[in-house]
Amino acid sequence: MDPNKLVAYGLSLAQVEQQLASNNANAGGSFIQEGLQEINVRELGQVAKVHDIEQTVILTKNGTPLRVKDIAAVSQGPKIRLGQFARAIHHENGKIVDNDDVVSGIVLLRKGAAADPALKALNEKIQEMNDHILPPGVKIVPFIDRSDLVHFTSHTVLHNLTEGMILVSIILFIFLGNVRGGLIVAATIPFSLLFASICLDLKQIPANLLSLGALDFGMVVDGAVVMIENIVRHMGFANGTETATERIGEASHEVQRPVFYAIAIIITAYLPIFTLQRVEGRLFQPMAWTVAFALLGALIFSIVIAPVLASFAFAQGAREWHNPVMVFLTEGYRVAVRWAIRHRAVTVGACLMGVAVASYLGFGGAIGSEFLPHLDEGALWVRGTLAPSTGPDEGIRVANQARIVLCSFPEVPLCTSQVGRPDDGTDTTGFFNTEYFVDLKPKEDWRPVFHENKDELIAAMQRELDKIPGVLWGFSQPIEDNMEEAVSGVKGELATKIYGGDLKTLEGKADEIVALMRQVPGIEDLGVFRVLGQPNLNITVDRDAAARYQINVADVQDAIQTAVGGNALTQVLQEEARYDLVMRYLPQYRDSREAIEKIRLLSPTAERVSLAQLCKIQVADGASEVYREGNERYIAIKYSVRGRDLGSTVEEAIQKVREKVKLPTGYHLKWEGEYASQKRANARLLIVLPITIMIIFIILYTMFKSFKWAMLIMANIAIAPVGGLLALLLTGTNFSVSSGVGFLALFGVSVQTGVIMLEYINQLRVRRYTVEDAAVEGAVLRLRPIMMTMLVATLGLLPAAMSHAIGSDSQRPFAIVIVGGLMAALVMSIFLLPTLYVWIARDTDVLPKAEPGFAEGEHID
Repeated sequence: MDPNKLVAYGLSLAQVEQQLASNNANAGGSFIQEGLQEINVRELGQVAKVHDIEQTVILTKNGTPLRVKDIAAVSQGPKIRLGQFARAIHHENGKIVDNDDVVSGIVLLRKGAAADPALKALNEKIQEMNDHILPPGVKIVPFIDRSDLVHFTSHTVLHNLTEGMILVSIILFIFLGNVRGGLIVAATIPFSLLFASICLDLKQIPANLLSLGALDFGMVVDGAVVMIENIVRHMGFANGTETATERIGEASHEVQRPVFYAIAIIITAYLPIFTLQRVEGRLFQPMAWTVAFALLGALIFSIVIAPVLASFAFAQGAREWHNPVMVFLTEGYRVAVRWAIRHRAVTVGACLMGVAVASYLGFGGAIGSEFLPHLDEGALWVRGTLAPSTGPDEGIRVANQARIVLCSFPEVPLCTSQVGRPDDGTDTTGFFNTEYFVDLKPKEDWRPVFHENKDELIAAMQRELDKIPGVLWGFSQPIEDNMEEAVSGVKGELATKIYGGDLKTLEGKADEIVALMRQVPGIEDLGVFRVLGQPNLNITVDRDAAARYQINVADVQDAIQTAVGGNALTQVLQEEARYDLVMRYLPQYRDSREAIEKIRLLSPTAERVSLAQLCKIQVADGASEVYREGNERYIAIKYSVRGRDLGSTVEEAIQKVREKVKLPTGYHLKWEGEYASQKRANARLLIVLPITIMIIFIILYTMFKSFKWAMLIMANIAIAPVGGLLALLLTGTNFSVSSGVGFLALFGVSVQTGVIMLEYINQLRVRRYTVEDAAVEGAVLRLRPIMMTMLVATLGLLPAAMSHAIGSDSQRPFAIVIVGGLMAALVMSIFLLPTLYVWIARDTDVLPKAEPGFAEGEHID
C-alpha cells in the first residue's frame, strides 16, 4: 500500500481493509428449475489470482472507479520468515554438499499409539509421495528415524540374549551331567517367554529395550534347575522297589515348596518398580511386568511341566555324568564349610567387614550417582544460543557457519541446522536460538584420537565451535533433548530456575549463580537463558492528543498492526491451497523509525494526522520473552555434566550457591531436570524398599513358621549388595535407577539361595542329624543346585554387562550389579548361612515335617 496515494484519494486503511474483505466471497441464490432439472444459483465472487485483487474497486468518483492497483502494488510473496532450516552432507571422499535452505517437518506419534505400525505406514506413504505425488526434483528424505534406533538397540539386546542363552545352556549341561535334563531345563526359556508375551499382549504393554534387556534367562531357569537337579539326583539312587514315576514324584514334592517361595520372593522384589512415577515409571514398569510374567511362567513350568517332561525323558532311568570338577569342589567345600562353622568369629567377621565395605561404598560417595544411564542414540543434538536481540541475518549466518564446522568432522556424515521457529508456532523462540542435528558414524569408524569416546568427540567439536564469538553451546541427543525439555521446560540437559517478580533482579542473581557454578568441576555448557536486552520500538499513545483529533486508541493500534506488521484480511483459495491476503505499507514507508513516525491516520474531520503527533515513540530495551511456571516468573540457567557423576556435581553446586547467594524475600530457586528426577525416584524407593523387605520377611515366615529362620534368610540380603557395589566401583559405573533395579533383583535371587539351603538343613535335622552335621551335609547337598542357579543367573547377564554397543547403556548397570553381586553372594552365602545356622540353632527350633524319600539325601557322595 502506498500511503501517499491514500492521502491523495482521501482514503483510510479501514476503508481499504473493508473493501478487500467484502469483495472476496461467494454467495448462494437458492435454485431454479429448467425442465426436469434443478439448477443451483451461485455467485462466484472469490478472488483467485493477483489480477482479481488488482481489479477490486475501492470507491467510485464521478463514474470513475478507483481500483486497488491504483493505490497499491499487488504481488504474491512469502510470509514473514520466522526461521530457516538447512542441511549439509559429508561424503566419503571428504566433499561437503551444503544446502542452506530446505523444508523440514516432524511427525508426532499419538499418545498410546503403537510405534512400529505407524512407522511402517509412514515409510510407505513417503515412498508413495516420492514416486507419484511430489514434482520432479522434490523428495522427502528422513534424517531422524526412530526405527533406526529401534533396529540398533534390538540387535544389541537380541545379541546379548542369544549369548546369555548359550552360556546358560552350557552351564546346565556341564553341571547336570545329563543331556535330557539339560534340555528340559532349557525349555523353560521359550515357555516363559511365550507366557510373558501372551500376558503382556493381554495387558497391552509393549516390549521395549529395558524389558527385553532385563530378562535374565539364568534367573528364569533357576526353579527348573533345582527341580530337575533333584530329580536327576534321585534317579541315580539304586532302589528297585520304586518306579521312575514314583521317584520323580517324590523328588518334585521335595523341592516344590522352596521353588515356589523362592520365585515368589524374586517377583516380590520387583514390587518397588511398580511404584515409580513419571519418566522412571514409564521406563521401568514394563520391565517389571515382563520379568514378573516370565518368572510366573517359569514357576508354572518348574512345578507342573518339568516333572511331567521328566517322567517321559527318564522313564528308563537316568544317570548323572561323573563330574570330577564337581567332586573336587564338593569335597573341598565340605572341609571349608566345617572349618568356617568351627571358626565362626572369622566367618562372621569377614562378612561383617563386607557389609561395612558395602555401607561405605553405598553412602560414602565412592560411587557416583545419576538418574538414568544415557542411551547412546548414535547422534548428537547441539544447541547454540545467541543474544536475545539477534536478528534473522545474524542468526542464519551463525547457523550456516556452525553447520559447516560440525559437518567437517569425518565422523559426521550428515548435519542439519534450524534457526528461529517454525511457522506453526509450536516452538516459541527467536533467531537467537540455533539447533543442529549431528548424525554420527559407528564408533569403530571414528578416528583413533577419540578412542571411540563420545565425550572426547564433543570436546573437539566444542573447541571448534568456541571460535564463533557470542554463542553459548550445549550438547545432547535428539530424543534425550526432547525428554529433558519436556521434564524441565528448559532447552538444556539440566536446569536451575530462579523464581521472582523482577526480571533484572532475576538475571542478576542468575549471573551470581553461574559465576559460582563455573568453579564446580564437571559442569559444562553453562549459560543463562537471558530475556532482557531485546530492543523494542515502543509507540505509546498520547490519549489527550488522540482525543483532540477524535481518534481512538484502537484506530492507532490498527494502523500500526496493518501498516507495519501486515494484517491478514481474508484468504485466497486455490484448489486445496490457502493463502492469506495481507495488506501493509510498501517497505520504504515502514522499514525505519522515521518512516513509522510518518504513518498518517484519517481523523473524522478528514484531517491527516501522523503517528508522531499522536504518540510518544522511543527505543527501549525489554524482554524478548518471559518464562512463567506455577504463576511465577523465572529465569533458567542451563548446564550439563560431563566427566563426573551427576549427583555429586549438582550437590557441590547446590552447596556453593546455598552458602554464597542470598535471594531477596519472595524469591526462590529449584534444581530441575535429571537431578530432580533422581531425588524423586530415590525418595520413592526409600519408602517402598523397607515395605518390600517386610513383605519378603512375611513370605519367609509363612514358609518356615519361624521368626528365627526368616531372619537368618534375611542375612543374605545384608551381604547381597557387596559384590554389586564393588562391581560398580571397579567398572566406573554410577549408581542409577537402572542399577537400583538390579539390586532389587539381586535381593530376590540371594533370598532364593538361602531358602533352598535352609530347607535341606532342616530336613536333615528332622532325620536325627546333629546340628553341625545337618548344616554341613545340607550345604554340601545343595552346593550343586546353588552353584548352578547362581552361575546361570550370572552368566545369563554377563554379555549385557560387557556390551558397549548402541542400546546397551541402559541395561549395563542392571547387569553389572547382578553379575558382580551374585558372584560375591555365592562365595559369602554358602559359608555364612551354615555358620549362622549352627550358631543360633536350638533343640526347640520349629522344623518341618519329614519329606518322604528324603533319607536318600544322606548319600552325598
